[in-house]
Amino acid sequence: MFKIGDITIKNRVVLAPMAGISNSAFRLTVKEFGAGIVCAEMISDNGIVTRNAKTMNMLYIDEQEKPMSLQIFGAKPETLVEAAKFVDQNTTADIIDINMGCPAPKITKNMAGSRWLLQPEKIYEMVSAVVKEVNKPVTVKMRTGWDDSTIYAVENAQALEEAGAAAVALHGRTREQHYEGLANWDIIRQVKESVSIPVIGNGDITTPQIAKQRLEETGVDAVMIGRAALGDPWMIYRTVHYLETGEMLDEPKPREKIDVCVLHMDRLIRLKGEKVAIMEMRKHAAWYLKGLDGNGKARKLINETSTKEDMLDVLYDFADQVEASMAMV
Repeated sequence: MFKIGDITIKNRVVLAPMAGISNSAFRLTVKEFGAGIVCAEMISDNGIVTRNAKTMNMLYIDEQEKPMSLQIFGAKPETLVEAAKFVDQNTTADIIDINMGCPAPKITKNMAGSRWLLQPEKIYEMVSAVVKEVNKPVTVKMRTGWDDSTIYAVENAQALEEAGAAAVALHGRTREQHYEGLANWDIIRQVKESVSIPVIGNGDITTPQIAKQRLEETGVDAVMIGRAALGDPWMIYRTVHYLETGEMLDEPKPREKIDVCVLHMDRLIRLKGEKVAIMEMRKHAAWYLKGLDGNGKARKLINETSTKEDMLDVLYDFADQVEASMAMV
């Protein structure tokens, strides 16, 4: 258990914000598997300021997913502050997070995301401007640096702490690495030692054992899990359980995975309508089937589905095949 501002987080496992992934349907599903806090995908400050319809829909929060963090990004202090004030006053988010880690060129070329990592003084100005105007705790998610020659993680973390941030989540890669190579947890440890606010470590947490190792080696307050939870919310549950008891739980059975995939799909349909939801669920369904023997044909069929009924047929036909195969062993 730890606290971000006045918000109590019940355990040390956090769901990462992932663009195009972390909508309410996904967050709620993972939350039910025990995540201490879930984080929304990044939302444009300009979209909030201009009340863009698509952006407004991204602000939806199910009360059952709380406590949750809503992440915004932008390039200008004035629009970021205005967006933060809207989130503060018009949503039930518990925490406002500022994205200073996104490596995507379409974000960084507009001076947002990880572009902020090059100037600690600008980070101070941005974060302090937001903190002064909102009541919710403000946090920052960032990377170690822009590239190997500009690793300002400690300076940036100290700047945002001085500016009033309530916590920092640090991905142990540079912007230049994107999602390649290994996360540098030594830098994460250095950041934890340099600030007094909570530090959440992110990068390459793929098993409960690695999560425990990173917590012990670095002293961070929590670990943030992203890609390892795709199609596998059990990763969250098994990690929380392992950290609390030392017991390793078994992997889920094939039909369990299919059942949760369908629950996720139903929630996404309610959130976005069947047509859009099924298109988005194609990638999620493939992730749920990952690791199951003989999933190649099913994954191909998933990419041809366009209705809930089609998706159900593919998923449960595959579940039947897997169970029949297992019964013959």
